[in-house]
Amino acid sequence: MLITIIRRDLLLAYRRRSDVLTTLFFFVIVVSLFPLGVGPEMKTLRLIAPGVVWVAALLASMLSLNRLFAADYQDGTLEQMLLAPQPLALIVLGKIVAHWLVSGLPLALMAPVLGMQFDLPPEALAILFFALLLGTPILSLIGAIGAALTLGLRGGGVLLSLLVLPLYIPALIFGAGAVESYIAGVSPEGHLSLLGALLILTGLTAPWVTAVALRIAME
Repeated sequence: MLITIIRRDLLLAYRRRSDVLTTLFFFVIVVSLFPLGVGPEMKTLRLIAPGVVWVAALLASMLSLNRLFAADYQDGTLEQMLLAPQPLALIVLGKIVAHWLVSGLPLALMAPVLGMQFDLPPEALAILFFALLLGTPILSLIGAIGAALTLGLRGGGVLLSLLVLPLYIPALIFGAGAVESYIAGVSPEGHLSLLGALLILTGLTAPWVTAVALRIAME
């Protein structure tokens, strides 16, 4: 079931490639505008690079959260998923994994290339990539809870942002802090370890909480 859900959502995302490209284009534009606005001072660019890339990734990932369950809710597929014999949390996990593969993984892959604009050394770019590789699944997992809670509500997009943005702050602090620690000459292992622990925590709890939220939304 897990593989089937992931394959289904990836196929639907491929058919709606414009939505995926919109998220990536937004990420590229936001990150690229900061060097133009701040100026060519390399020391300043290196200092702001981790925060800029992480905030841009956070905002870009939020653009696709509304589509996580909305299409299935509108065409009745979500009701059939609730009636399936498999645990709803397993189905939710499949949809979250597919969402990350479409929106989170491309952001992590593009981040080192965009980080070159900020004159980051190769080691810092590698840490940035690894931090996003750990952090973007957290954004998808937490975002799924918010998407389920606001499913079918009028003005749900604004409410979704208000719900998930405060919960994104720990991932933002640890992810950007890992790169900032390396730039400052301190080991980034502490921040990466906390980011990994946060990933494990959200991975174990978010699918079940999202499943409960979906059942409440469908009642």
